[in-house]
Formats: sequence, C-alpha cells, structure tokens
Amino acid sequence: MSNEATALAASAASPDPAEGLRAVVALRRLLERLESIQVESARRQGWSWQAIADSLEVSRQAVHQKYNRKRR
Repeated sequence: MSNEATALAASAASPDPAEGLRAVVALRRLLERLESIQVESARRQGWSWQAIADSLEVSRQAVHQKYNRKRR
C-alpha cells in the first residue's frame, strides 16, 4: 500500500487539476480503508471507543457512530 500512497501523493501534486483531484479522491478512499482497518484492530485488542477517539483526535461519539455499526 505504501507504493500506492506514494504514487497517489505524487499525482496529487500534479499541475493538472484533473489528475490532482482524482488523486485526492483516491487518497481519501485509501485513508478511509486504513482508518477502518486500524479501528477494527484496536477494538479486537480491547481498546475503548474513547482510546480510539483520542488517537484519531476526534470525539468518542464521532468514532463510535462511524464504526459501531450493527452487523445484519
């Protein structure tokens, strides 16, 4: 994933706005995937919602609402 992130970061700095904006969208999606993976890992290891929120520098309510979805 680091090669992907590095390539996307380089594209985000492109002087071509179309290329740069496409890269920004791709980076945003990558970041969301990485955050989700780490939150799931932290919960499996017994981290509280507050500890996760503190690490992400957001409120406990925000992280709990975003990731505490009931599986159907």
